[in-house]
Amino acid sequence: MGREGEAVRALLPAFEAREPGVRVRVQQIPWSAAHEKLLTAFVAQALPDLVQVGTTWIPELAALGALEPLDARLAGAPALPREDFFPAALEAASAGGALYALPWYADTRVLFYRADALSAAGVAEPPRTWGALKEALARVAKAEGGVRPPLLLPLTEWELPVVLALQHGATLLRDGDRYGDFRSPAFRAAFELYLSFFREGLAPVTGAAQLANLHQDFGAGLFAAFVSGPWQVGELRRRLPASFEPRWSTAPLPAPDASSPSAAVERVPGRGTRPSSARPGVSLAGGAGLALVRASPRKEEAWRLAAFLAEPPQQLAFHRLTGDLPARRSAWDDPALRGDAKARAFLAQLEHARAAPRVPEWERIAGRIARHAEAAVRGDETPDAALAALDREADRLLEKRRHLLARGRDAAAGGAR
Repeated sequence: MGREGEAVRALLPAFEAREPGVRVRVQQIPWSAAHEKLLTAFVAQALPDLVQVGTTWIPELAALGALEPLDARLAGAPALPREDFFPAALEAASAGGALYALPWYADTRVLFYRADALSAAGVAEPPRTWGALKEALARVAKAEGGVRPPLLLPLTEWELPVVLALQHGATLLRDGDRYGDFRSPAFRAAFELYLSFFREGLAPVTGAAQLANLHQDFGAGLFAAFVSGPWQVGELRRRLPASFEPRWSTAPLPAPDASSPSAAVERVPGRGTRPSSARPGVSLAGGAGLALVRASPRKEEAWRLAAFLAEPPQQLAFHRLTGDLPARRSAWDDPALRGDAKARAFLAQLEHARAAPRVPEWERIAGRIARHAEAAVRGDETPDAALAALDREADRLLEKRRHLLARGRDAAAGGAR
């Protein structure tokens, strides 16, 4: 998909040299068309042997029976030790307790900030709690005359409200992911924290609508911080002069304040539980995986290609080509990657990340979160009305899931009789 479809071609000659007689054909398609194209190809029984899949698509494709489970293959591949993959990357590549994609590259969100603006406001290091971040941003705004809100929070994005909810111990969905759980105390507390950035004038209600260009405006000092993913590192370096490099940095996301009444215990994949006020705060796990198509007649060759692309040398080469982050911990031993101060924040964050709920309906539910969060920010809905509407709409989207789960339960009970 997208740039990855172009960049991966550079890695294939080495694979074809290793596998005489095997030739790989790459079809590059834009991300904007990829989801629909995969579904159409599945219906037409025309999927390729190996597909790149965004992590939020995996539950849907797995439910359709389009993908081959990979747990047995991974267990039988000594060169792919499961513990070498970030737990959050494995969680994001799974659905229903089974692994359906080999993590190809990892993705998560961190805090991008103007180090010079914080320093000028007397803030020596990136804040480690949301309360401290709000204090730092208020100082930046005061130092700059309070003309512009210092934090950019695009109103079309659902990720930060969900990140805050996960940090506060919210489950997002309840009863086996059958119903929405947006009126829970944990999600409500996170939602109030999100809205507080706008109420206190720290984030513009216009979001990104009035920005000419995020990177140029960040360089011009129109805002001092934003939350985003690793692709922005390369974009900032390409679009802004090298002299600007020391003036900005990245940091893992803040955590809830220890005194917050909603501070709870959160689950960290592969690491058990910890207080939600621990540092850093949890972020979302994303990225993309490589999935075997169940109906493929060339699954063995496709698996060998996926395994090749998951090797640390290939992950590092792919990182140099695209900026995408390796999903394997051992790849981060590379001195150039570990020595990149901007990348180290992502390494720390990947150890504290979680996947969104693993249900096929999640993308549509996430769209509703963004819509009602924006309505609450603009004052078109009260927070209570927004959360009630979210629960209603999530319940409606999950109706088919409840029906299928009930049918499966009844069938199991009938078999037991």
